[in-house]
Amino acid sequence: MGAAILWGVVAASPLFVGAVLALLRKWPPRWLGIVLGFGAGALMASIAFELWEEGLHLAGPIPLVIGVAAGALAYFIADRILDARAAKSKDGGAGAPLALGALLDGIPEQLVLGIGLASGEPVSIALVVAIIVSNLPESIGSAADLLEGGMAKSRVLLLWAGIALLCALATVAGFALASATGDAFRAGASGFAAGALLVMLVDSMVPDAQEKAKQLTGLATVLGFALAAGLSLAS
Repeated sequence: MGAAILWGVVAASPLFVGAVLALLRKWPPRWLGIVLGFGAGALMASIAFELWEEGLHLAGPIPLVIGVAAGALAYFIADRILDARAAKSKDGGAGAPLALGALLDGIPEQLVLGIGLASGEPVSIALVVAIIVSNLPESIGSAADLLEGGMAKSRVLLLWAGIALLCALATVAGFALASATGDAFRAGASGFAAGALLVMLVDSMVPDAQEKAKQLTGLATVLGFALAAGLSLAS
């Protein structure tokens, strides 16, 4: 259980650190767009080389595809609810969908991490770095947009602290539930995270990056993908 707590905190902490970095300085829109593009590429690599590949290896396509559909629908519905609330309060801008994506990705991803730890699988340093590379830009971009949209600094910090805490607790929950779950559950959880991320990337993260960084978005995305894919393959 101690290992699950440790690695849960390590994997989730970049979410909070990114919010702190967004508060420490005002990021110029172009730099923020580059960060978002880099993070989008890293998340694409995570979907392709970790979530999808691992799900197929564990239980084949059926649980994985069911998880992908469930994750995509969950993000879509939750994002529509956020849009309706944002239209009334005008609070948050593009940052809220990114925060939602981080939550719907982080919980199932770290559940799988906890289950793997309980089964004795080693945690690779390269994998941890890959998680940081994808989570940090996502939280920086979201927190910066939330601040730009008028959300108070204290609320932004509390929001990302809560997301990081829930994701860390998911690792502990996965460790505790390992004996009651099988490979199909792990594949479905990986698919859920992949589905939520894909909708978030297409609907929110990439368009936001393109609006801010213009022509530099594609290059930043490729660099993020290459680095995260290399780290994933190294793990």
